[in-house]
Amino acid sequence: MPSTINFLRLIADPTRLRVLLVLEQEELSVAELQEILAMGQSRISSHLAQLKRAGAVVDRRAGKNVYYGLKSFSRNGARDQVQELVQTLAREIPETARDRTALKLTLRKRQDKAREYFDELAGKFGRSYVPGRSWEALAHVLITLLPPLTVADLGAGEGTLAQLLAKNARKVIAVDNSPKMVEFASQLAKKHGFRNIEYRLGDMQEPPIARNSVDLAIFSQALHHAPRPERAIKSAHSILRKNGRIVILDLLNHSFERARERSAITPISGRLRLQEHRCSRGCAGKTESEFSDRIRDWDEVIRELRS
Repeated sequence: MPSTINFLRLIADPTRLRVLLVLEQEELSVAELQEILAMGQSRISSHLAQLKRAGAVVDRRAGKNVYYGLKSFSRNGARDQVQELVQTLAREIPETARDRTALKLTLRKRQDKAREYFDELAGKFGRSYVPGRSWEALAHVLITLLPPLTVADLGAGEGTLAQLLAKNARKVIAVDNSPKMVEFASQLAKKHGFRNIEYRLGDMQEPPIARNSVDLAIFSQALHHAPRPERAIKSAHSILRKNGRIVILDLLNHSFERARERSAITPISGRLRLQEHRCSRGCAGKTESEFSDRIRDWDEVIRELRS
């Protein structure tokens, strides 16, 4: 963390304080910050550069975009005091409430853009090469299964994986936030004679699935599309039965630029990575603090997915 004195100098500027307050809620691009704060690009970039030099803000590249967020620090007394001071100062800035509203609108636009992107792709997957959609990649997921199971396919897309799982699973609940994807996948499953797949329209961060109801929750190349992956993992955890499992299959860094450019939303990149987490006790009904230790095991996964 930057020294307390230097940090206080930074936040003495109302604009930098406003930037920190919105970045505390969500990673944002310069263009999104422009929209939220109603300021020009050069002014925002200048403040971000100062915050980055001071070690208060970090950036990461995702395809053609660069996203800024607050740097994570271990909690201590000084950090807590500074955080309390920031919140006190926030109440003195008249723009704070407007910035929060603008942030919500910007994030909603981001989600709408993602939904439009996948609506446009509905029915087109499989016509061209997409990294990670090989049979070998899918096999890495399938070997972790012990049939018959009730499976949640979160971020199911056209339902290719859901149909593979349905051949041995007791039931597959496939969730996607794109109406056209859900419609296309439902028709495809019906055409192929699957009766144990149920497609539901919903967000993987808050899947429309009852708590303690599935044996396996899978994110297959989907988690990096979640605005807050940790929230998606927590939600997946809550729907697991005792001894249920979460499996994440996603990509790490790669140099296939065409794939990055074709994605309209924060893509990740690279080699396939499989992660598995078993729920050894009752998974639902946990409070935020009770769940924090379990989620901490996934910090490395989240960092890799966002790198």
